Amino acid sequence: MKQLLESLVRRRNPHFAIHPAVSVGWLAGFAGRTAAALLRGQKLWLRGRRPHGALLGRGVRFEYLSRMRFGRWLKAGDGVRFSALSTRGLSLGDNVSIGAFSQVVVSTSLQEPGAFIHIGNSVGIGEFAYLGGAGGLSIDDHCIIGQYFSCHPENHVHADMERPIRLQGVTRRGIHIGANCWIGSKVTVLDGVSIGEGCVVAAGAMVTRPVPPRCVVAGVPARIISLREPAAVPNEPVSA
Repeated sequence: MKQLLESLVRRRNPHFAIHPAVSVGWLAGFAGRTAAALLRGQKLWLRGRRPHGALLGRGVRFEYLSRMRFGRWLKAGDGVRFSALSTRGLSLGDNVSIGAFSQVVVSTSLQEPGAFIHIGNSVGIGEFAYLGGAGGLSIDDHCIIGQYFSCHPENHVHADMERPIRLQGVTRRGIHIGANCWIGSKVTVLDGVSIGEGCVVAAGAMVTRPVPPRCVVAGVPARIISLREPAAVPNEPVSA
């Protein structure tokens, strides 16, 4: 049973291996939950879409599905909502995982639909995330992101003191997160921010300005606290 499960899961995650301490009972429970998620994914056929191995939790919602594209082995936890109301769509690469009760919403306005959300391959996002796409949101391949992550690629104009802020319009510059970033839990990213590839963002940070590649940032507002440098390789002894 262990070998069978490993071979099946490796179709989505080639590096998967079951720990020796995992019992047969645990394996059986995991297999049952995975089978149920696959069956829920098959319901996408009823809406004219190929599931591509989608594993869906209970209560997953797809709005404006015709504007959404997803790759193989999409995994969405319980209560995840996808809404692709947009000018350029919502796209997810292969092996994307979205944690339970997250919202992936390009926009909610029929008057001013948002731009797009693009999530690359092998991106994992924790529970209770909010991903907006009004001004455009791109998250590149191999990013790992903690719980309660939020992205807001839109800002309200508020210069006029005589008019309600809600009537003054918005600005939209977009957000881009480069490949291979590690973003901790409860991080907020605001409009106009780009985060370079290979960055680490500490838990609880609020990112308000662009971050160069391979930096470690923390704080509110976030600031650079260190740079990621290649690990030193010790000199090997030279044989005589």
